[in-house]
Amino acid sequence: MATKTKASAKHYDAILAPVITEKSTLLSEDGKVVFHVPLSATKTEIKDAVEALFNVKVTAVNTLVTKGKTKRFRGIKGRRSDEKKAVITLAEGDSIDVTTGL
Repeated sequence: MATKTKASAKHYDAILAPVITEKSTLLSEDGKVVFHVPLSATKTEIKDAVEALFNVKVTAVNTLVTKGKTKRFRGIKGRRSDEKKAVITLAEGDSIDVTTGL
């Protein structure tokens, strides 16, 4: 278990929502959890937030940015927003149940 750090508002701002897909569910078997994060979030901010909010030890943070697609809706061109995801690798023995929430 990681040392208990007091969660603050900045920690809640660094994690937007868990990603619940088939791929992220398969990753959870390997001790990894996937979250949506703000585009401006850094790896150290994400690590600190996950450790403070869930009281776990994070060993690695991998991030990826998905660029928004251009789509048409009723003939009008629009653009989806860019999004950033973080794949969090947890220490051996730690786990996060994303279905329960905070």
